[in-house]
Amino acid sequence: MKSVRKGARLGQHFLTGTWAAHALAESVHVSPGETILEIGPGKGALTRELLTTGGHVLAIEKDEGLANGLLETFVGEIASGALRVVAADIRDFAPREYGLVAGEYVLAANIPYYITGEIIRQFLETASAPRAMALLIQKEVADRIIARNGKESILSLSVKAYGNPSIIAKVSRGNFSPPPSVDSAILLVEDISKKFFDGFEEKMFFKVVKAGFASKRKFLANNLAVVFEKDSVLHALETCGLSTKVRAEDVPLLKWGALTHKLS
Repeated sequence: MKSVRKGARLGQHFLTGTWAAHALAESVHVSPGETILEIGPGKGALTRELLTTGGHVLAIEKDEGLANGLLETFVGEIASGALRVVAADIRDFAPREYGLVAGEYVLAANIPYYITGEIIRQFLETASAPRAMALLIQKEVADRIIARNGKESILSLSVKAYGNPSIIAKVSRGNFSPPPSVDSAILLVEDISKKFFDGFEEKMFFKVVKAGFASKRKFLANNLAVVFEKDSVLHALETCGLSTKVRAEDVPLLKWGALTHKLS
């Protein structure tokens, strides 16, 4: 019971819906022998499904009590080399230290809501990024990432710059123990790479995007002119075919890339 209380304190809602675990595991299309990095395996519901894909699971669990429980639950899988359990904080995790190479592993996780953005950013920005990631996250956040309402945000653009996000399934709160106060969704991000940044720096792209969204009530031109020279901003907008009265949320990713190139 101690580890359950500890898990709850860490913001974990343990997955009990096996269909959701299966859907998440299937979504990343694991090749036989491919490494799957699992974050926060908890009691192992998702771990069990990931093992059926034929991949090698590296499970990182912060809660030592839960990690020890996994060692007891999956004795055979650990002995065969199909599963490795590491008691550690994923935020201190360095992929290369575990032999993970960019584009040659996948990430799967049911992560606490409060570190969702941090984890997504960590594994998209690293030089050893996975080829794909499937995450159980808050449905509202998943909707924002894919810009379901047609409006972009810093979050949606930050994810789309690195890969192609899509929602695989909605997962209601009843599929977790204890149930969270909101519904979740399986977010899949595929084709992860840094190809989008060819021609300009990542830091410059995010500088432009953050400047553009600085004040939601203002036009993009006015927001950018606070950080960049006004004439340069107007020239960049004109060259990119954007109105001086366009708002940041209505500008698609490729236009942001073009703006960054012009303002660099």
